[in-house]
Parts: sequence; structure tokens; C-alpha cells
Amino acid sequence: LYVKSQEGNSMKIVGIIPARYASTRFPAKPLAEIAGQTMIEWVYNQAKKSSKLERVIVATDNEKIYDHVKLKGGEVTMTSPDHVSGTDRCAEALASTGEQFDYVINIQGDEPFIDPRQIDLLASLLDGKAELATLIKKITDPEAVHNGNIVKVIRNVHNEAIYFSRSPLPHLRNVPMEGWFEKQSYFKHIGMYGYRSDILGEITQLKPSSLELAESLEQLRWLENGYKIKVAETDIESIGIDTPEDLEKAVKHLGKAK
Repeated sequence: LYVKSQEGNSMKIVGIIPARYASTRFPAKPLAEIAGQTMIEWVYNQAKKSSKLERVIVATDNEKIYDHVKLKGGEVTMTSPDHVSGTDRCAEALASTGEQFDYVINIQGDEPFIDPRQIDLLASLLDGKAELATLIKKITDPEAVHNGNIVKVIRNVHNEAIYFSRSPLPHLRNVPMEGWFEKQSYFKHIGMYGYRSDILGEITQLKPSSLELAESLEQLRWLENGYKIKVAETDIESIGIDTPEDLEKAVKHLGKAK
């Protein structure tokens, strides 16, 4: 699947948006409406604004989502309902394109206001050598440091991820917990991934790892198996929607932005 581009040529990148119908906390989430457009429409239209993507494809397991994207003029492919992660769904969608791409960018289907500049920033890391890549953002809310739903990440001097955790990283010894935010910069993970096509094929064959199962974070499987994840820092906030309450907040955000 992976084709090494000629030196001087840009990488050929496809954007894939996994869109699952079933969700424990928010069933039919991709079809939820925000200001006259469904969530999947918002994501698709934002992704299409990226200057780095050759194609944008919705990968779903549901006929309603499939038909809706088709009706709106978007590109969509049906994938197995048995995938346990968006990464697995991206791998099947890539294979179904019948085309060779250097990289895949996995764009979260529940971030309706994803900024195309974030996609372009992630794409800038995909140079042919990078195996995997993702984005991080400095945490500006002290409460987020100790929020287990917000994934923290630490990196090395080469801008590669060392570890992802739901716990605050690093732990500040001899400093009261309430003072950590003032003493240390913390970074949260922005859940968008770039995969080199050959690496995507490899990581989907790996068995779940002990760290992944402990933290419920699939990227730990990749690190535990020796893969390198490049990171770039963004200053753009993203809004993920996991619950109907999050949707209400997103609608209010949109109203303020106008």
C-alpha cells in the first residue's frame, strides 16, 4: 500500500472520517443536527477545506449514514460493523479506495468544528519517514490536568510521544497537587492521527497491549510495540462531542462564534 514518493514531491494523503452509528453515550451521533447540518456534514465540509488532502472519505458501518453522506454529495464507503477502533475502520476504507496513498489522516467524526489548519499541521509531519503522527495542545484549564477523560501526553526532544495517560503527566513530587498547573506545562492529546500506509497495515495486526488495556488508549499499543509517534503542537482548541450535553454546548459555541 505504501508508495515512497519521489524526492521533492509532496506526499499523497487521504483523509478518512470513521463514523459509527452505535454509541453507548450518544446513539446516531453522526446524524445529530447542529444549526441545520448534521455532525458528519460539518466534519466532512471542514476536512474538505484542507489543502493537503487528495480525497476525503467517510467510513461508516451504517446505511443511514452512508445514504445521508451520498445524498449530500460526499464520498463514503461501507465498512464492517465489527471494527473496535477508528484505526481499524481506516485500514479497511484505505483498502477499498483502489488507490495508493502514502498516508492516511484519521479525522474524528465527532469534532464538527475541526479547523482545517490542524489537518494541514498534522500533514506537515508526514514526510515519508514518519510512521505515525498526532497533535497536542497546551492545557489552559487547571481542572483538565486531573480530568481522566482528557488524555495527557509527554514528548521527547525530537517531538515524539513518550507516553499518553489519563493521569497527570508528569507527576510533580513534593508539590501539592493543586499547585501542579502553575509549576508545570501540561499537554493534552488532540485525537487526530496520521498513519503511513504500510504502518497502518502493521498496527491493525497487533494484539491489544497491557498498557492499552490499562488506560483504554489504543496509541499505547503502538508505543509498546516500538513504533514512533511524531507530535506537533497546535494552539487551536477543538470541541469533541461525546454526549447530547456536549452537543448543546457546541450549538452555543456556534452561536457565540457568529
